[in-house]
Amino acid sequence: MTEPRDPKRYRPNVGLALFHKDGLVFVAKRIATDGPYQWQMPQGGVDRGEKPLEAAFRELEEEIGVREEHVDLLEETADWLYYEFPTDVRTKMKPRGRYLGQKQKWFAFRFKGRDADIRLDTHTPEFVDWRWAT
Repeated sequence: MTEPRDPKRYRPNVGLALFHKDGLVFVAKRIATDGPYQWQMPQGGVDRGEKPLEAAFRELEEEIGVREEHVDLLEETADWLYYEFPTDVRTKMKPRGRYLGQKQKWFAFRFKGRDADIRLDTHTPEFVDWRWAT
């Protein structure tokens, strides 16, 4: 029998799936990474006192410049999804050992803006490039 998870040991996080009207999904390439497999969907932490949906809208704007009026919410996962950080990642975190991993809620949005509304330079840039993918 496994021990129950302590939710306080998992950093609250939101994942963002942004869908184009043609059914493609937004992916972005992380800054300062090599290799062809560094593309991901935006995601980020939930601030203290912030609701997950509020964090989702904030992260969309911070990471890719997409504002709330550029999207329609399609769906939100009902439950938190948990995963643990690899040991080498966990040992580098400050403070060490505070979090075992992350708990995520995922949000699906339909993009109703223009490609020009997507901006990777509106906050501290995390991505160097983006595209719509299958």
